[in-house]
Amino acid sequence: MPKKISRRLIENNIKLPEVSAPAGSYLPYTQGDSLIFISGQIAFWNGELLHKGKLGRDLTVDEGQDSSRYCGLNLLAHLQNACNGNLDNVEKVIKLNGFVNCTDDFTDQPKVIDGVSQLMIEVFGDKGKHARAAVGCASLPLGASVEVEGVFQIGVK
Repeated sequence: MPKKISRRLIENNIKLPEVSAPAGSYLPYTQGDSLIFISGQIAFWNGELLHKGKLGRDLTVDEGQDSSRYCGLNLLAHLQNACNGNLDNVEKVIKLNGFVNCTDDFTDQPKVIDGVSQLMIEVFGDKGKHARAAVGCASLPLGASVEVEGVFQIGVK
């Protein structure tokens, strides 16, 4: 019988990307007791960076939401690795920190990060509801429009 979260992914036509290697001297995730900390993810899909540029100049809020959703898919791919392939081990999405590459006068960072927040609720249901930060910044690695990091609680076996 398929796992509950795997079924949810299939039912919602959500595909996870291949995990990407770190772009520097850090780990893609670390674990402390029941918490998994996933390093910041940008909107890579099949080796291609999607939605490069600044919100408020190059991209719309809808494109930013799409970018943050792709960041979330990358978070989930690393989380799945951290859970030995079983996302049913996730007990709670604790916190997401979203960074939005934007112009000085852009103020819709929360709307942009809603893309990843909605994904977590879509995948995990009530367990996907989380605390969050949505912060504007002057630039992100490789010209990415959004970067998201996450903290997840898993069952300790």
